This record gives sequence, C-alpha cells and structure tokens, in this order.
Amino acid sequence: MSVLTPLLLRGLTGPARRLPVPRAQIHSKPPREQLGTMDIAIGLTSCFLCFLLPSGWVLSHMENYKKRE
Repeated sequence: MSVLTPLLLRGLTGPARRLPVPRAQIHSKPPREQLGTMDIAIGLTSCFLCFLLPSGWVLSHMENYKKRE
C-alpha cells in the first residue's frame, strides 16, 4: 500500500461522514394479547418445516447428488 492510500480513502469517505443519519423512534409496549401455547407450537413447527426439513432432505440425499449419470 502506498502512503497516499489513507489520504485517498479519507477523501472518498469524508462527505459521507457529514450526512445526517436519521434515528429510528422505536418504543416498545407490552403485547395486547399474550401468545398461547398453541400459537407458539404452530410457529415453531412452521419454522421447522420451512427451514430445517428441506435442508435435512438435501443433506440426506447428498450421495445421490454426487453421482454423475
């Protein structure tokens, strides 16, 4: 790296540092309705089916993908 690299990088990022960044106004409140056991079970089951089941199927059939036909 040359001696001028930090100066060039500072020159490129200088205008970006002066831009105002808007802050998010996030306020949390307690939930209006508590989640029941059935709601949580349905949510966890759907996450399992959507994400873990397809990846598990691919991993269990990895040998079939390696074979060249």
